[in-house]
Amino acid sequence: QVQLVESGGGLVPPGGSLRLSCAASGMTFSSYDMRWYRQAPGKQRELVATLTSGGISYYADSVKGRATISRDNPKRTVYLQMNTVTPDDTAVYYCNVPRLYGRDWWGPGTQVTVSS
Repeated sequence: QVQLVESGGGLVPPGGSLRLSCAASGMTFSSYDMRWYRQAPGKQRELVATLTSGGISYYADSVKGRATISRDNPKRTVYLQMNTVTPDDTAVYYCNVPRLYGRDWWGPGTQVTVSS
């Protein structure tokens, strides 16, 4: 059974930084692309970042220059580092693995709230 569990969310002051983690199990982690999504209240789910199995990263314009996605294959963990956060970054952040066993897999999400 594939399982994705996010952690690292919480209350962050504007201008601060955060690092989210997603621990994966039940899969050959190094063979798949990993993604971070987020969904803010009243907004559509947004693809934040992608890290391919080959180590290539892609970012949404909204976080480009502030975010870094990385992975530790032996630990089966993908990270999202974000700097200079604003209230617009407030959202539930989800870890996602696309097209694994013919379907998408999602973690339960971790809440990030940017507020002073």
